[in-house]
Amino acid sequence: MSIRKADSAGFCFGVNRAINIVNDLLEKGIKVCTLGPVIHNMEMVRELERRGCRAVENIDDIDKDATLVIRSHGVSQSVFDRLIEKQVDFQDATCPFVKKIQKIVSEADPENDIILIAGNKSHPEVRGIIGHCKSDSYTFNNEDELDELVNIIRNKNYKSVLVVAQTTFDTKEWKKCVKKIKKLCTNAKIFDTICNATSVRQNEADLIASCSDFMVVIGDRHSSNTGKLFDICKKQCSNTVLIETADELNYSQVLKADKIGVTAGASTPARIIKEVLDTMNEIKSGEKNVEESFEEMLEESLKNLNTNERVIGTVLSIAPNEVQVDVGRKQTGFIPVSELSNDPDANPEDIVKIGDKLELLIMKTNDQEGTIMLSKRRVDAIKGWEELKEKEESKEILSGKVTETVKGGVIVLYNGVKIFVPASQATFSRNDSLDELVGQEVDFRIIEVSQRGRRKRAIGSIRSVLKEQRAAQREEFWKTCEIGKRYKGVVKSITSYGAFVDLGGVFGMIHISELSWTHIKNPSEVVNVGDVVDVYVKDINEETKKISLGFKNAEDNPWEILKNNYSEGMVVNVKIVGLTSFGAFASIVPGIDGLIHISQIADKRIDKPADVLKVGETVEAKITAIDFDKKRVSLSMRALLAEEEQDSEEESVEETAEKTEEQAVEEATTDTAEETTEAE
Repeated sequence: MSIRKADSAGFCFGVNRAINIVNDLLEKGIKVCTLGPVIHNMEMVRELERRGCRAVENIDDIDKDATLVIRSHGVSQSVFDRLIEKQVDFQDATCPFVKKIQKIVSEADPENDIILIAGNKSHPEVRGIIGHCKSDSYTFNNEDELDELVNIIRNKNYKSVLVVAQTTFDTKEWKKCVKKIKKLCTNAKIFDTICNATSVRQNEADLIASCSDFMVVIGDRHSSNTGKLFDICKKQCSNTVLIETADELNYSQVLKADKIGVTAGASTPARIIKEVLDTMNEIKSGEKNVEESFEEMLEESLKNLNTNERVIGTVLSIAPNEVQVDVGRKQTGFIPVSELSNDPDANPEDIVKIGDKLELLIMKTNDQEGTIMLSKRRVDAIKGWEELKEKEESKEILSGKVTETVKGGVIVLYNGVKIFVPASQATFSRNDSLDELVGQEVDFRIIEVSQRGRRKRAIGSIRSVLKEQRAAQREEFWKTCEIGKRYKGVVKSITSYGAFVDLGGVFGMIHISELSWTHIKNPSEVVNVGDVVDVYVKDINEETKKISLGFKNAEDNPWEILKNNYSEGMVVNVKIVGLTSFGAFASIVPGIDGLIHISQIADKRIDKPADVLKVGETVEAKITAIDFDKKRVSLSMRALLAEEEQDSEEESVEETAEKTEEQAVEEATTDTAEETTEAE
């Protein structure tokens, strides 16, 4: 089996440019809107939407604080005029090749020229091109539609006929149309505006499909260029499918194919292409794993056997390495622990009990030693195989134990049969670890059972069951969800602007500003992937089903701490955290910085705060004002200096008073003494 991927598959220059513009804005924390989906790939659109890029239908729906990105398809001139009129902030991500076409048609003479556009008239790119035409314009999608326009061209005396093509138009169809136009219109000016990348992509797809027995085209079903790729490949390979994600792959088609070709539309992200390729490789490697498993269980049982007879045995004793049974013969029957179960970790005492009657397969008879080697697991495998055929048709949900990881997936043991589950079908998300499944009981269903001679294979899917379970969880969640309700969730991914939490079938986002009362640069400073967090619903967008989550506890709010423990007039020790030309910022409690205005730093005029203070220094200051509404605190060092001076003055006055009193006493004592002396 070989898989050949087209080198040109995936994003074209214009699409990649548009995505980069949106990503750059989102990385800067700017809210983004687009007029319609930014590209024709809903997987990518949904991913950008989760990050804050919202698609709107008209200009009036654009958020006032958002930047509009003109998508790669372009828009009409009237849209640009209205954006400027309404003073909407926008960035133009129109593909340069589309811009070229718009310029050509806009320069046509309205009095003398007619414009013919090869393309789908309902496609946004073509609608945008028409919106730049000042002359009469008509569209055609193939040679037959062009024939209908011939009479219009002939009946009107146009001096010149301008012909352009949608950038993703079918190159073969274009050549046929050009040939006809040249034959009928000698005054035609033909501009070959099909993007070179489109030509390369279509030619490569045509070549690969011609030598493949199964062709896979990956892309959105609404994508014009993807649809054309499918049509091109279908002509060369009748077994061609168009899929949007790896989930849509048909396992039987992949298993039966020897030469598989793969191409993708210009709007298909590289990660989706990789998932499809990985899934097909997993299916093929899984085929080998499963075939080897059943070969071991069924075909090896026929090697070196004296008989393939099934017997009924009664368990006599149980040892760690084997189980002894009575099969009604003179030889002693024993079941090696490796032949008791396909589960390598199984305990013999958990599988059988003394006195149990078991259906067994004779593996080997040794007359010299008087023993018969028997197998229970091989009989279980044969019975389980027969049951699997019924389970595949019923799509019944089964339960089994994951026993090991193998190349491309995991093995689930069900009734003695090893079921291969490809990695793409083993977990809900590709980022989830396969190793964590080993030893777990899982729900799954059979999606493929087939047999080639003695070789048998069974493929299962855990993911399909998980998706149904999550859908049920989502339905139940939306029935009871309301603002303020608390949930326990698991952090599934972290971006620069927040953390996404799995609430049980539904994802919500904790914005970075909601993770901590103090400023943080990245959500990973507070939470990590896999953390169980206690959150509450802060807001719900009913239309987009987006949930904003709150994480910060009210009792940890630094402003509540300030309100409860601090008051105006209080003297506190604060740490200088920043210096500006007008003052210094000092940390009062974690998360709250107060301002010491330059006039409140010293009791004399200073040129700048840095002359007196330095960052990291702890100083004593007085809280002069607290504004809880505006979240501001004013501090003063000068007020304390003034109080100290006042205290010093009061002490000086007291000392002077004391001295005066002492002098008065002394003088009074002296006068009395003198009077006494005179009297004497």
